[in-house]
Amino acid sequence: MDNLKYPIGTFAPKTHYTAEEIAGFITIIEQLPIKLANMVNHFTAQQLATPYRPQGWTARQVVHHLADSHANSYIRFKLALTEHHPTIKPYEEQLWAELPDSKHFPIQASMSILDGIHTRWVACLRAMQPADWEKGFHHPEKNRVITLAEAAALYAWHCEHHLGHIKIVQTA
Repeated sequence: MDNLKYPIGTFAPKTHYTAEEIAGFITIIEQLPIKLANMVNHFTAQQLATPYRPQGWTARQVVHHLADSHANSYIRFKLALTEHHPTIKPYEEQLWAELPDSKHFPIQASMSILDGIHTRWVACLRAMQPADWEKGFHHPEKNRVITLAEAAALYAWHCEHHLGHIKIVQTA
């Protein structure tokens, strides 16, 4: 069951990331919209309504979750770049995924959101200076500051994690 829940394994943060690792994270984040589109744009209604695991989200919910989550992450990056350790607002992603717009709405709007957010986010990431990666935001649920380097690592993992879920549905 863990292979279905975590098809690429769980996220394991490090204390330091090299410039090469960060460049790789940016590439993964940049490529998500096209990789996702290549996978889901030909999905049938039945595939979009298929969960990737028992009690898991449907492919449709995963796409909408990616738009919600990555919009939040982009805003968190902007806050951290312009404020000193701002406290971010966590949200109940599981409850967001149960809202009607996540459960039943066509995926095209979220695909457009992802395309736009990722275009802007990658431009922001590529413009960051080395010292910017040590800036961060306070996450009240984790009760610590998460650096932007760690956040980039997390969101690169997040891209691949949910592409793994979509692949499970695609190959079912």
